[in-house]
Amino acid sequence: MPRLVHVIGAGLAGLAAAVRLQRRGVQIALHEAAGQAGGRCRSYYDRRLAATLDTGNHVVLAGHGETLDYVRAIGAADALTGPDEPGFAFMDLAARSRWSVRFSRSRLPLWIADANARVPDTRLLDYLTALPLLFARPGRTVAQTMPCVGPLWERLLHPLYLCALNVEPRDASAELAGAMMREALSIGGEAFRPLTARNGLSSAFIDPALRMLQHGGAAIRLDSPLLEIAYDGAARRAVALDFDSGRVLLGADDAVVLAVPAAAAAALVPGQQAPQEHTAIITLHFAVEPPPGLAASMAPMVLLNGTAGWLNVAAGRLSATIHDAGALLRLAPDELARRVWADVAAAASLPLEPLPVWQIASDAQAVFAATPQEELRRPSARTRWNNLTLAGDWTATGLPASIEGAIRSGRKAADLLLS
Repeated sequence: MPRLVHVIGAGLAGLAAAVRLQRRGVQIALHEAAGQAGGRCRSYYDRRLAATLDTGNHVVLAGHGETLDYVRAIGAADALTGPDEPGFAFMDLAARSRWSVRFSRSRLPLWIADANARVPDTRLLDYLTALPLLFARPGRTVAQTMPCVGPLWERLLHPLYLCALNVEPRDASAELAGAMMREALSIGGEAFRPLTARNGLSSAFIDPALRMLQHGGAAIRLDSPLLEIAYDGAARRAVALDFDSGRVLLGADDAVVLAVPAAAAAALVPGQQAPQEHTAIITLHFAVEPPPGLAASMAPMVLLNGTAGWLNVAAGRLSATIHDAGALLRLAPDELARRVWADVAAAASLPLEPLPVWQIASDAQAVFAATPQEELRRPSARTRWNNLTLAGDWTATGLPASIEGAIRSGRKAADLLLS
């Protein structure tokens, strides 16, 4: 077991690795290139809205066991909240129709036998069409594995997989889609109970971890980009880390968790394979008080046949998310805001005018493209260097890019060093 581990990157994957290692008695040095921790999972103050916003409307589910274990480990279990029952509300913006899908908590999907709980206009036999995903072969798309037509696909599978995979679901990796389905079925309907960070992502996932690490004696260095790693090929070890501030030599009992984006890892580790294609996510925040019906549920709503795909509710704010949003990045911000506000206003039963104060947060390279080709490029946490492991939701976690995938990757990278 290493004596000291340098964790490079204070995003969620790096923090999960650092917490895991410190709890096993390892000394931690945490290095982050940016001026703040959290990466793509954090909160920040926005002057335009005069409010604290999250970098994105990340979806957390009660079935994300690694996530729940992580927040318990950092003392933040009460920071996540959600409805009592598993399920989602839906609205078809074109047809102006609304419905809810309510999942039964047992492992048997009894909800599909209840016409009031399942997707409208679906039959029991329709749900069997998704079963081939459970046996999907690597390298195949969802469209090559199951029929992508009909009300079940259009009203449930397509919007949920678009959110989770952030690519057109027909073109997505059937292997990834099937893995998600297997995990959900093994847990039961409770896996689909949505959870949100009560006071923002940083308060739930980032700040408590930093406090815990600092209290445990970790050295935390922000604004500390890693420029290069020196290796000893004969010993198959990383031997030095070159930062802006100078070189850090690695002792015989020192190790490294590299928890940086895919492109950065490929540049720092010779011959390292990593995903190359990424997809965009756009989030729009509107400074408007949610109507009582939405505010009471505080659960996300799935939007169909509009510009936005998900509507999230927070005190004093409605936020909409567009997944696989690359085609909209060149749209003028005010035009995009008006298009999305039309969706939000319809879903929340609010007037179209006046347009509330709004803010856009976009990330053109938000997550790796969950296609069969990119899935095959995801590397293991283990590298050819005995004292260096990889962490990040872009590594081979068996899940698409998500909070659960990031935490799982960090813990796996830590466990490899511990063993």
